[in-house]
Amino acid sequence: MKKRSGTAKPLRFYVLDSEALSLAVHGDRGMVARIKVAARGEAELVTSPMALIEAYDGRLTEQRWDWILSRIRVIDIGKDEARTARRLLADADLHGHEHAIDAVLAVIARSLKGEVTVLTSDVGDLEKLVPERIPVRRV
Repeated sequence: MKKRSGTAKPLRFYVLDSEALSLAVHGDRGMVARIKVAARGEAELVTSPMALIEAYDGRLTEQRWDWILSRIRVIDIGKDEARTARRLLADADLHGHEHAIDAVLAVIARSLKGEVTVLTSDVGDLEKLVPERIPVRRV
């Protein structure tokens, strides 16, 4: 963490859904800019294993996927996180496979300490799953 005027600046996190990952691997300018911010140590890109699987595009080379994965932290979830994700879905009156990855990303976003932004193609559902302090931005 960088220090300015004796105070530590909180780390910025970008939580990526499968569409944000897909854009990154395809070289989208906005996502490449975020990757550069992360490379400078000003932010960290995070996602879930489930989002990685959903974003997979077999038309791209393994080298391209490996390059993106080398710049992103994949956060594993266990039984407790899955239980929390299930509760978030119930509280938001959502259910099923349509929202499972969103709920996992919400659990991840809630667990991070610092400035967190969720980057997604599904703003509406994710806004129901994260507190107002966590902005949800469309990619």
